[in-house]
Amino acid sequence: MKKDVHPKEYRFVVFQDISCDYSFLTKSAVKTSETIKWEDGKEYPLFKMEISDKSHPYFTGKQNLIDTAGRIEKFNQKYNFKKEN
Repeated sequence: MKKDVHPKEYRFVVFQDISCDYSFLTKSAVKTSETIKWEDGKEYPLFKMEISDKSHPYFTGKQNLIDTAGRIEKFNQKYNFKKEN
């Protein structure tokens, strides 16, 4: 086995899905700059992500359009699509 293959900073991290306000606690070596107080009262590093299993269309069976920069409106205007009710 190779020595020093695994990261040194393997610790508990809270991952937060910002599209549906879902969070979970797991071990990770991801680098973070923010922290959050978890349900157990302890403070953990926080990693924000845009999609998780709670918001991804494959797992939910629903199409969620996450538009963080107005890309959908720009596309619709460019190709003259109109919103149907």
